[in-house]
Amino acid sequence: MSNNHQSPHCLDQPHQAGDRTTFAGGRVNYLAPMPLSTGEPGQDYAHAVGEINDTYLTFGVGLPQVFSWQLNIGGGIVGGVLLTMFSTPLVISFMTMMMGASIVELKDIFWRIFEVTFVIGSIVTITVWLLAILVLYINRRKYKHVIAARFNRQRREACFVPEGETDPVFVPWESLSAWVIEAQGVTQYGTQRQYAMGVGFHHADSGEDYSLEFECGGLPLAIANWEAIRAYMDYEVHSLKEIQDPLDLQGPDDPPHEGLHTFYNARARMRRRYREGEVGKWYVAGWYAYHLFTLWTLPFHLTEWEIARVKRIQTREIPPAMAAWSQPLPAAQWAQPSAELRRQRERLTILRELYPQHSVFSLFTKARGTDELMVPKRKGKKGKKAKAG
Repeated sequence: MSNNHQSPHCLDQPHQAGDRTTFAGGRVNYLAPMPLSTGEPGQDYAHAVGEINDTYLTFGVGLPQVFSWQLNIGGGIVGGVLLTMFSTPLVISFMTMMMGASIVELKDIFWRIFEVTFVIGSIVTITVWLLAILVLYINRRKYKHVIAARFNRQRREACFVPEGETDPVFVPWESLSAWVIEAQGVTQYGTQRQYAMGVGFHHADSGEDYSLEFECGGLPLAIANWEAIRAYMDYEVHSLKEIQDPLDLQGPDDPPHEGLHTFYNARARMRRRYREGEVGKWYVAGWYAYHLFTLWTLPFHLTEWEIARVKRIQTREIPPAMAAWSQPLPAAQWAQPSAELRRQRERLTILRELYPQHSVFSLFTKARGTDELMVPKRKGKKGKKAKAG
């Protein structure tokens, strides 16, 4: 969690779910305080959630993913071997053939060029793989020095360890700020839009704002990332699989993270889809080619190895006060939603039926009101007024 000097919004000002503020080039849409349901399915597209159990959810430092290893390994093979080693001499030989060269001349040209491209391609492949090792080292430092925030649904609190600090800060769940950012700017390539989701709080003792923000592919994706946390805190989500496995690649008895099991599950899923006629032979060929170019199961083995090391680092670095706070509580001691939050939830349910086309931010603003609402008719019964609370 970083000190937020450059943020386009100030967390020491009283914001509520539904508020909107603007800054040069964009705006901030608040989803909390007062963490109401957005009505969207909770999905952790940014893979910022690292662990979920019955007591707490970790957020901010997710677990390593297979795709990053596939990208680094496959990038080296495609860029160095396919494109540089083989494609270049083949293209030049083809151009020479079009100019009337004989077969003997083509062979001679191909092998002369290949002698050069073999060296260049080897250098490209090794360079890409060395960069992958460098990225791995940098990520290791991140896992060692950055402690993921935790959301404890039994206590209804969040716990943060600000960057550079050793003492955790505990924040009541209903006072935590959450927002999504919409921004756009003009570049040489045209207008570009950017989106992000963030959570944070104002630390009264130090007078500083602290926040965690993640880039997202779009506004619905940013809202879905927040909804995954809110749904967990309200006992609507209970596992990583529910928010990180949209392709259903983890079996009931599999570990909750990516690994060798996801490869075998993905292969079984591909074969099943082929048998049922959902995909064709070209899809199957592409699936096998992709995994061959990324060295088959090697990225999955490396991911499991990296995850094991990350978990050891994270366990070792947790402050004692945070570890004690993370222990389960007896059910009788679990904190409950405030009366105000329950009142706004009830209003929001009615408002969604009254104004189904309104944006989530508009509904959140209306949910804070105290005017009476007419409950929509159901099964021929007359509507009735809902208490303002």
